[in-house]
Formats: sequence, C-alpha cells, structure tokens
Amino acid sequence: MTKTTRRSVLTAAAAMTAAGLTEVTSAAAQVAPKPIFPVPMVSIPIVGETSVFQVRRIYCIGRNYAAHAIERGSDPNREPPFFFQKPTDAIQNVAVGEVADHPYPSLTKNYHHEVELVAALKSGGTNIPAEKALDHVYGYALGLDMTRRDLQNGMAAEKKPWEIGKSFDHAAVIGPIHPVSKTGHFEKGAISLAINGTVKQNSDLSKMIWSVAEQIAKLSEAFELKAGDIIYSGTPENVGPVVKGDVLLCKLEGLPDMSIKIA
Repeated sequence: MTKTTRRSVLTAAAAMTAAGLTEVTSAAAQVAPKPIFPVPMVSIPIVGETSVFQVRRIYCIGRNYAAHAIERGSDPNREPPFFFQKPTDAIQNVAVGEVADHPYPSLTKNYHHEVELVAALKSGGTNIPAEKALDHVYGYALGLDMTRRDLQNGMAAEKKPWEIGKSFDHAAVIGPIHPVSKTGHFEKGAISLAINGTVKQNSDLSKMIWSVAEQIAKLSEAFELKAGDIIYSGTPENVGPVVKGDVLLCKLEGLPDMSIKIA
C-alpha cells in the first residue's frame, strides 16, 4: 500500500494549480479579441523622415479670416471661434512636386477650394494655455479644405448639421508635414491659391482672427487634444468653385507648393 505524505499531497496540489493556471492563460490567449478585418492606418509623410505622422483626428476652424467671414455672411468682430471635424480617412496626401488627381465628388454642383495652413500636434491635453499651446505642435503642412458648398449651404439654411458639405472622401487634401524644428512656427507669411494660373485666394497668415496657438487653446476647452491631431487653421477670402480639368496650385511662404488636378 502506497504511503501518502503531507509533502506529496502539497506537491500534487501545486502541480494541479499550475496546470489550471496554464489552461486559464492558454484559454485567455485563445479568446483575446482581434479585428475581423484590417483597417488601414491613416498617416501623413514627414519631410526628411522615414517615419510617418499617424492621424488621430482632423479639426477645422470656420471663418478665421475677417474677409472670408464677411463673404460668408458673418461678423468677424463678434463671432467666437467654432470648429468642425472631418473623418480621418478623408486625408489625400500630395507629394512635393506632384500634381495629384483629385476626384470631383458626388452630389455637388458647386465644389469649392479653401487653402489653409495645417498644424500637426505631437502632444495635447485639456485647457491648454495659449502661451504654451505651440509647445504641442510637431510641424506644419499646406492643406485644402475642400467643400461641397451647395450641400453645406442647403443644410445650413434648414438649420441642420452641414457635415455632408465638409466630410467626404478626399475632402482633406494635404502636403507632407514639415517639423517645426526646421521651419519654426508660422505666425505670418503669404498664402495663396491659383486655378489654371489665375490667382483666386491671396492673403497673409497674419490676418487670421485666431492664431494657431489660440485655436489649440480653444479646442482644448472642448476636447482633450492628443498626439496625432491635426488642425486646419482657416482659409482666406475668395473661395470659389472648381470644375473637372482645373489645376489648383497652393502656395504658403516657407513651405513647398502643393498642386492637384480636379478629375
């Protein structure tokens, strides 16, 4: 008859416990959640880097140049800043020196250009003081906030959200990001857009009602900003329609030109 000792009982119990933990761990590994299909990461190239800037959110400020506010029927002296968002996958990257085909979108017959400076954030937070806001900027890019103006105006007239006019495929055209360590911050500088060689928009960043720092501060009152957020900082006056075949040339002092062809 086999003699059972206290040590053998404890050893057997420990072995059973270890086996049980192994089974639980193995079962947990097997049921770990995984995506049912891949969703591509949205990113923007960075000039001079092999790394890319991963996009988390796209914020846009409305009517941030006085003359543009007036042409849109607003009073720039009284209106506080307001923001809207575009879906992350609305990004269309345009390489330096490229004339990228840009598809004319569905549903609209009045498709507008809006050239803008874009700020890309490396960090964030809430209630960020304006005097510290630029510490969160990784770099800058040249962008186009493309707009289905007839859809935007129609929804606004009905007092409904006008997301359909701003948030659609390829609506956020952007050039590569330039690290602030190489460009410095943009508080002034000529910004323009030409169609087929004729200048349509022509202004200066110094005419923005709300600076990039103030935009970051105001946004952080409503949202927790984080690394990967980008901010389209508003467009000057003389926005207008484009048609298929038009070539748009965007310029911003201190950055390379950006160009698209409406296809």
